[in-house]
Order: sequence, then C-alpha cells, then structure tokens
Amino acid sequence: MGARVAALSDAKLPLAGVKVVEFSHTVMGPTCGMILGDLGAEVVKVEPVDGDRTRRLKGFGVGFFGMLNRNKRCLAIDIDKPEGRAVVDKLVSEADVLVENFAPGTMTKRGYGPKRCAELNPRLVYCALKGFLSGPYEHRGALDEVVQMMGGLAYMTGPSGRPLRAGASVVDIMGGSFGVVGVLLKLRERERTGKGGLVESALFESVVLMMGPHLAAGAVLKHPIPPMPERLSSWAIYEPFDTADGTKIFLGVTSDGQWRRFVDVFGLDEMKSDPRLTTNNDRIAARPWLLPALAKVIERMPFDEVERKSAEADISYSRVARPEDLWDDPHLAATGQLAEHILPGGEVTRLPLLPFRLDGRLMGLRTHAPKIGGDSRAVLSSLGYDAAAIASLAASGVVTLGD
Repeated sequence: MGARVAALSDAKLPLAGVKVVEFSHTVMGPTCGMILGDLGAEVVKVEPVDGDRTRRLKGFGVGFFGMLNRNKRCLAIDIDKPEGRAVVDKLVSEADVLVENFAPGTMTKRGYGPKRCAELNPRLVYCALKGFLSGPYEHRGALDEVVQMMGGLAYMTGPSGRPLRAGASVVDIMGGSFGVVGVLLKLRERERTGKGGLVESALFESVVLMMGPHLAAGAVLKHPIPPMPERLSSWAIYEPFDTADGTKIFLGVTSDGQWRRFVDVFGLDEMKSDPRLTTNNDRIAARPWLLPALAKVIERMPFDEVERKSAEADISYSRVARPEDLWDDPHLAATGQLAEHILPGGEVTRLPLLPFRLDGRLMGLRTHAPKIGGDSRAVLSSLGYDAAAIASLAASGVVTLGD
C-alpha cells in the first residue's frame, strides 16, 4: 500500500486569499462553496438566524450539510433587518466571489441579486447556480430529480417504463462543480480586466451534457438508444455475476487480449478455441448464450477465487459494493482519501476529499461543518465590529452567536 499523502497547508492552497460569500442550501450551492473552500478560499456561509434548513433535513438528505459544508465559516444573520443588511453589504463589498443557488428571483428580492451586488463591488464574481440557463425555462424552479427526468438520465438508468433517479445527487454535484470552473475562469479574466461579472451554471444543461454521448450514438445508429439495463453493450463481458457465496462481482473484458487472458486463467478451454468468440464483436453477437454460460462457471466459485483469478488475468473487476463498504476499502485507507469529519450532531466519521491531487498532495479538511452562527463573532470582528456592537446585534436578534 502507498504512504498516506499530505494535505496542503492553508498558505500553499491555490485559492488562499480569495474571499467567498455563500448563500446556499441543499447540494448544488454547498458543493460549489465546498470545492472553493477545499482549494483554500475563505468561505463565509450566510445562513438565517435559525440556520440553513438543510441542517434539518431527514432521510436521504440527512448527510448533506455535514459533508458539503466543511472548510467554511458560518455567519447566522437576519438580512431582512437593516442592521443585518448593513453587515452583509460590507461582507459582499469586500468579497471576491458570491455563490448562490436559490430559486429564480429570490436573491434579487432579498437585495442581493447580480445587479445590486455589482454596484456594491464591481470586482465581485457572482456565481448563480440555477435549474436552467437563460431561455424559455429560466424562471422555472428545478431539482436534481426533475432534470434527470427532463434530460433523459432517469430514462437511461431504469428499465423501459421505469425511469429511475441515479443513486446520488449527480446533477447537483456536477452543476456545482461547473460553477467552480466558471468562477476560476472569471477570476482569471478579472486579472486582465479588473472587473468581476456573472457566472451561471445550471442543472438542466448539466444533465444534457451527460446525454451527449447518447445523442451522438443515436445519430450514428439511426435509432433511439435503449435504457442501460437493455443496452447493446460495446463490450461482450461487462456484467455483474453471482459467486458461490452470494457476493456479486462485476467483470469487464473489453479487449481481445483481455479475453485470451480471461479464458486461460479461468480454464475455459472450449471457449478459447470457439471460432464464434474470436473478436469482441463476435462475442457481442454471442452474448445471449455466452453470458449464461459464464454465469454458470462464476457461480460455482467463491468471491475470493473469482477476484484472485480476475487480478491474475489483469481484467477490470469489482465487488458490487454499498456506500458503507468504502469505510473498509484498503486503497482509501492507504491514500487518506477519506478524512475524519465531525458532523453537526457530534458524530465522527470519515468522508471523501476532492478526487484529485496537486503535486501528490490532497486538498484536505481544515475545518468541520460549522455550527449555526459558530463564526458570527469572528466574521463580524473581521468587518470592524467591536465587542459592544456584536453584543448589540445578538441582543436584538440580528445575529446568532454560536461560539
């Protein structure tokens, strides 16, 4: 196993010195802010005095806040009160980036739309994360699951007649990530022009990008592409198989060289000499009988044996894992890709860091997801408010001090 990699210190992080104000909830906006924070930006998450409603989600969303709000500070403030607005005006005027993902028109109604923020700070890069880019749909609200239905992703994931949402908030995370790309480009452009501007990233357009290869395939094949469970695979063996002990393993044999190694190691002598299985395209045509035949072979072997033989044959393979299996993954343990997090409720767990390194170093965890108003005092102090002024704002209900 490799040695655990080190995380970059604050001063060496790429976005050290960049100030971000984040107005966000659920997944898309927090993802964008988390990535900026992981890269070293100073991110101040502006929440209502009773906290972001994401903190109170149950079920599927119970892990959103703790995962997506690390490396941020929380200012809990009532921006509908003049005193609160004065604080946030000052915060925005000193920021480099503003990130928001509220419904169309919400930020303008609250006094922090792109136009007013540009007046407060002409150098501000304003990142608006929405359901749709400008066009006929731009005023519609949207959700990850809604655009998965609209864009064909749900259709491609489930069998015919049973559209199925992907098992993670893939579009929210992708849209937030493209928001980061836009912010970085705009910051680079600002070095030349001295001016900020508007960055927009959207859920619908993100899922449309994912559908690009399917659209291209449809154009080539001259017919609609069937859902993934019913697809005509580009590779003959690209399937999960049952093993003798009930564990499923996915095997991918994607070249003729892999096929030759596969049949040698697994002792499939009859298949090795079968002229119907010479090339990948031959094997695709043989899938109706080939896959059941292979399934009978694999299901007689325990998982460990199939895994060992797959490694020996140098083909792609994987246990069909559940998310919680990642905690025991030896690769993640060796590389430090799962870092210890303390969640808002006090639970201690290990959660993933960003999936890339700079010069071999991870973008690590510096601070856990903040408590409601946990950094209000520090943020206000940095804006020039003294102890008496901060106490007055707290006493009048304008801010929550969670320290």
